[in-house]
Amino acid sequence: MKATISIFWFRRDLRLSDNAGLYHALRNSKSVLPVFIFDTTILNALEDKYDRRVDFIHQAITALDAELQSHGSALQVFYSTPLQSFETLCSTYAISTVYTNHDYEPYASHRDEAIKAYLTGRGITFETFKDQCIFEKNEVLKDDGKPYTVFTPYSRKWKARLSPFYYKPYPTLKYASRFMKRSPELLPDLESMGFKKTDCIYVSPSLPTNDLLAQYKANRDFPFLPGTSRLSVHLRFGTVSIRQLVTASFGLSEAWLNELIWRDFYMMILWHFPHAAKSAFRPEYDRVEWRNDVSLFNKWCEGATGFPIVDAGMRELNATGFMHNRVRMIVSSFLVKDLLIDWRWGEAYFAKKLLDFDLSANNGGWQWAAGSGCDAAPYFRVFNPHEQQKKFDPEFKYIKKWVPEYGTKSYPLPVVDHASARVRAIQVYKEALSQSRQLKLM
Repeated sequence: MKATISIFWFRRDLRLSDNAGLYHALRNSKSVLPVFIFDTTILNALEDKYDRRVDFIHQAITALDAELQSHGSALQVFYSTPLQSFETLCSTYAISTVYTNHDYEPYASHRDEAIKAYLTGRGITFETFKDQCIFEKNEVLKDDGKPYTVFTPYSRKWKARLSPFYYKPYPTLKYASRFMKRSPELLPDLESMGFKKTDCIYVSPSLPTNDLLAQYKANRDFPFLPGTSRLSVHLRFGTVSIRQLVTASFGLSEAWLNELIWRDFYMMILWHFPHAAKSAFRPEYDRVEWRNDVSLFNKWCEGATGFPIVDAGMRELNATGFMHNRVRMIVSSFLVKDLLIDWRWGEAYFAKKLLDFDLSANNGGWQWAAGSGCDAAPYFRVFNPHEQQKKFDPEFKYIKKWVPEYGTKSYPLPVVDHASARVRAIQVYKEALSQSRQLKLM
């Protein structure tokens, strides 16, 4: 007779310490099998097989497996669909409960519903826990019970609700002896999954220094300075705990804490307003008549627009999988307002390239730039790339790093005149919103 075990399914929580679902699995079970699934539903949809995210995940679970081996256990890794993986697990083990952490994206919600139905049909409990944010879903609402759509009052309520209960770490490793004892297995390599080794080098995350946090507000907008934590990818894949990062901010940087709150805010928005994943949060903005010039879009992607701060950002993204947050705002405003290209084109390009790609934050950022999102920049606010460069890269340090030919004859001329493009964008937006208002009156 098979011994009964529980399973912990790692997803966006690739760490042992301070892991909510893993803590509950170990605390409530005698033997826990740790599992990770390279989901072929997701991987098969990735056109570019030189994908830094897949490489990052592979390196992160290799490190996770090594840590589990130090506790006499090992990660069981699948390269398959979640359903096929659990069919194999159910045929191999007597399973009482599957534990995991919440995932809020549309695909993840449908996936978890299907897995829960499959497991329930076999008498297996499926339990999930909050781990990747401080407040989720309906935990921070307006007094009338409706979700916030403006960040500032949301952040005030978020801070008012915060207590040690919400950021206290889970003592996961207190129960490490309950990991299922098993010999390590050879993990599937990138090549066997059809992917190429990239230049990504996984380094275990460390908390930001006190100096960085103390100077964060002053330095965060200058892309040539090491003024940000660069922890976004670790938050994305859960190699660091959000509770640790919130705690680290106390007394040092409210500006840094606010960035973490923005993350909760956008997750909450996507949960309550799932239509925003594919269309404008404000439906009237779906009437904007985009020009969608493919040639101009390609120049934007390549970093060949003739606007040096825009080109530097796109080249940094293409070369590293990272782009400074201030520059993300500049390049997205330029694509949407100056070139009048649908924000979804830019969102999709970022989704392909960003190592820290997170659907809710990426969508929220793009809709902010386009004016179509919650608490977004007004449509008539159009970033001037020249002024942004003067303000945030006055000595061209960032630009010279990524656009070495700037100032020479080989650097391209601007693809548009910003002043006239600004006027055109405001007019196009104004017409779209006017049409929307007229339709509402009919």
